[in-house]
Amino acid sequence: MQVTMTVNGVEVTREVEPRRLLVHFIREDLRLTGTHWGCDTSNCGVCVVLVDGTPVKSCTMLAASAGGHEVRTVEGLEQGGKLDPIQDAFMEKHGLQCGFCTPGMMLTSRALLDANPDPSEDEIREAISGQICRCTGYSTIVRSVRWAAEQEQKARDGESAAGSTADEGTHETADHETADHETAGATA
Repeated sequence: MQVTMTVNGVEVTREVEPRRLLVHFIREDLRLTGTHWGCDTSNCGVCVVLVDGTPVKSCTMLAASAGGHEVRTVEGLEQGGKLDPIQDAFMEKHGLQCGFCTPGMMLTSRALLDANPDPSEDEIREAISGQICRCTGYSTIVRSVRWAAEQEQKARDGESAAGSTADEGTHETADHETADHETAGATA
């Protein structure tokens, strides 16, 4: 059967067997090997991808079921040569060790921050609870997600401050032009 979906912003169409799992479609047919395949029982979470922005264990979803949907893999986090803040955070705060669970953890974390830009430690732990990391003990992952949230908040604050400054400059220019016209009118 033919299936069409958007993967990392690119529409793809392929012939697939009706029983083909999304994880195998992504890894083997599309050659996007950042999505890992672990336990084959949906317990470990290393195969998580985002489907329409929601974390999904791709070992439990048929590729045909993803037809017509937006799928985002870890390769799709980087945009225009710039790493996603969650990717920067996992490097900065050592949220990875062996790296096997990292793609799924980062995608789940991205979905969390998209839904809740300021999650508590408990909310982060709950969001990643469907994934197993055998290396870190989770504290560095939680710290990474918090750091990414803080960096994104700083960026938003900087954008709003820049917008306010630009607006103030516009008002200031308008005030000077008004004063210039009033002065010109008084001297004329």
